[in-house]
Amino acid sequence: MMNRDQDLPVSPFSPLTIGPVTLRNRFIKSATNEGMAPEGVPSKQLVKFHESIAAGGTAMITLAYCAVSADGRTLPGQIVLGRHSQPHLRVLTDAVHRHGAAASAQITHGGCFTFIRERSTRRPLSASGGFNKVGLMSGMFTKQAMTEADMQQVASQFVSSARLAREAGFDAVELHLGHGYLLSQFISPLYNKRRDQYGGALDNRLRFPAMVLRQVLDAVGKDMAVVCKYSITDGVRAGNNAEDGAAIARILEREGAHLLVLSAGMNVESITTMFGSSFPKENRVTASNPIIAAAMMIQGLTEPKVDFRELYLLEHARKVRAAVQMPLAYLGGVKSLSGIEQVLAEGFDAVALGRVLIAEPDYVNKLAAGTCRDSLCTSCNRCVAMMYTPGGTSCVLGQPGDARLNSLPAAY
Repeated sequence: MMNRDQDLPVSPFSPLTIGPVTLRNRFIKSATNEGMAPEGVPSKQLVKFHESIAAGGTAMITLAYCAVSADGRTLPGQIVLGRHSQPHLRVLTDAVHRHGAAASAQITHGGCFTFIRERSTRRPLSASGGFNKVGLMSGMFTKQAMTEADMQQVASQFVSSARLAREAGFDAVELHLGHGYLLSQFISPLYNKRRDQYGGALDNRLRFPAMVLRQVLDAVGKDMAVVCKYSITDGVRAGNNAEDGAAIARILEREGAHLLVLSAGMNVESITTMFGSSFPKENRVTASNPIIAAAMMIQGLTEPKVDFRELYLLEHARKVRAAVQMPLAYLGGVKSLSGIEQVLAEGFDAVALGRVLIAEPDYVNKLAAGTCRDSLCTSCNRCVAMMYTPGGTSCVLGQPGDARLNSLPAAY
């Protein structure tokens, strides 16, 4: 493992500075939807879940899918950043900090990727108007193109949410620019068909997301790390490819992002690109929510069969590493010490883990102690469907989440 600047070996257990924040090691818990906010605020089970990962040695946990507004939700039971949620978020950040870890809030807006029908606009907002393919499952068959006034309003919601996250004790915010949510609906040609200054060339498609990033940096960037998670490739022929992903990274570096988390794929079009493997049949019968069950069934019929391989996004991520000098977190199929060593040796600054830490919250401590090398995670993807169970996300190889704790708001 070599340091890009000094050509010295880099330990996965060495500190890492991103913006104004220094992490105790190179491991980040990536954002995963845990299904542990049934009232739109963190539950006691969600606190327990993230605290166990912090206690297990991970340097920073990421709380997923904190919507910047009620309209910005994709699903019911999604955290909405606001005064009502702040006391519950503070319980979570305090729990994480007790174990020496940092806490990041992923802030997002679903755009047209939403199943929430009660909203302030007649149709969900997106980069472009017209037919809404996600609406085939929700009954919202059309979407509306955002005006510049809409963009200013949503950007201000991102800023307000970042400030609320800071007040709730978070050390970082992660802007979600990938996977088919609102900001990636501007970035991706799959969704952005605009003919004005916000459409067409990649620089134009990044104009609104870059504006959001700049405003968040101006508001909290001196106190918090401002992270961007995005899709290097959309995973389908008509979308962005890895060369586009490298160009996106150069724009985000130019705008001042402190760290990029390198993901891939889109929720609707290319879920296997995101997870690196197909979903088993078991995933398609576990979800109790009929809309989610229908979505999983449709994906099962349309997605090709893909077998998991470790470091499945590395070829794409290398193109980003070659394009920028800024800190990058590799995400995608890391599940062994040898994989971690390879990623750091190739110049990536951090490793983001999702399924591995759901399976083994103390995996980082085990690596540090030398008691294991390989994760027990089998990459079966069944933890994805477990988020819709009463106890929330858990590994099928372990104990299910506590349904009673998951019904109790964190601060009560």
